[in-house]
Amino acid sequence: QVQLVESGGGSVQSGGSLRLSCTISGFTYSNYCMGWFRRAPGKEREGVAAIASDGNTNYADSVKGRFTISQDNAKNMSYLQMNSLKPEDTAMYYCAAGRRFYSARCLLIHLGFGAWGQGTQVTVSS
Repeated sequence: QVQLVESGGGSVQSGGSLRLSCTISGFTYSNYCMGWFRRAPGKEREGVAAIASDGNTNYADSVKGRFTISQDNAKNMSYLQMNSLKPEDTAMYYCAAGRRFYSARCLLIHLGFGAWGQGTQVTVSS
């Protein structure tokens, strides 16, 4: 059974930083995509960043240059470093994992990810 557990959320002032972590267990695919999504109140779920098993990354335009996704395969963990946070980054953040086919780019579409964590709240105040 695949389990993903997020941590690292919290409250921060505008311009601050947070690092989210995702611990993954039971995920056996060697070719995969790991992603971070978020959902703000009253808004649709939004893809934030994704990283493939070979290290290729993909970012939403709204976070490019501010957020960095990474992974530690030895520890089965994924990270999202968030810098220069803005109030509009306030949301519940979810870690997700999915099987990747061949060398396809990891798209920021929730349908491409079959396993999800419970989420961690990020609140950015102005």
